[in-house]
Amino acid sequence: MRIVWSIGDPHGIGPEIILKSFLTFGSATSSFLVAGSYKVLEYYRKALDLPIKLKVVNSAEEMMPARCGILPILSVAEPDNILPGTLSAQAGELAIASITAGAELCRKGICDALVTAPIHKEALALAGCKEHGHTGLLGTLFGVPSPTMMFFDQLSELRVALATIHEPLEKVPQLIRTMNLDIFLTNLAQSLKIDFDLQAPRIAVLGLNPHASDGGVMGSEEREIIRPCIERLSSTLRVEGPFPADGFFGSGMYRNYDMVVAMYHDQGLLPFKVLAFDTGVNVTLGLPIVRTSPDHGTGFNIAGKGKASPRSFREATLLALTIAQNRLKQ
Repeated sequence: MRIVWSIGDPHGIGPEIILKSFLTFGSATSSFLVAGSYKVLEYYRKALDLPIKLKVVNSAEEMMPARCGILPILSVAEPDNILPGTLSAQAGELAIASITAGAELCRKGICDALVTAPIHKEALALAGCKEHGHTGLLGTLFGVPSPTMMFFDQLSELRVALATIHEPLEKVPQLIRTMNLDIFLTNLAQSLKIDFDLQAPRIAVLGLNPHASDGGVMGSEEREIIRPCIERLSSTLRVEGPFPADGFFGSGMYRNYDMVVAMYHDQGLLPFKVLAFDTGVNVTLGLPIVRTSPDHGTGFNIAGKGKASPRSFREATLLALTIAQNRLKQ
């Protein structure tokens, strides 16, 4: 398997967790490549005194197994300055170029999966990017209007998918009403079958309103949109709900399901990060390529200080390898 790592924001912890993760794959037979900047990675390698050799390469064909102890770098841009913890348009430009290069390597079949280091959404905006993050940017690159943002934790086998992603709360009810929830859940089940080898996944759907509206007392989306969708699909999918989100996670009901569908970002991400902050992985479903990332941000407050944990990035890489292998079985 051939993995390309995108460097993320050069002023965040992305370069550090890439370097630290590489050290943990010493016995792996998979090959690795960083699409990013030699200057940035060498800066952090020296600052953190890490025992890694870096090599600038001209193409992905020069990838090599981690056991060689040499990390190949495909430089897509070289910044003027490296300022850990600092927001800048140039950092956003490098992050975008890195993601785009990695995605293209996967599109062409040169690499088997893309694992993305954290980006800063404000830096992307300063660089002129109209998308709010990796999911939207990759969706645009591949012509996929609505890729699914999903989160996975190997330790607890918890999976959470978001019906809406980075949207203001005031927009969520209308988005739920206008989206095709039937197709969303059907595609989600298909992705679980292909990418996670779950032939008949059991899916739980959370309600939008508090207490899943208590029979319509606190909203009508459950009665008008969510429950009818579940009833329509119940003959072909193992889907249940809508469940009140607080009680569902508080009682541990999530353990009975292969996937939990949250209606909006914080409804799903708050409990997920409480349960799996250091080990959670972000997966983009619905793309023609495999893409994963760690479930945390750029960590500007600790960038360049050697304090960043590579655990989530390593888990993201291991999951990318698993999904790529599962897709080969199809």
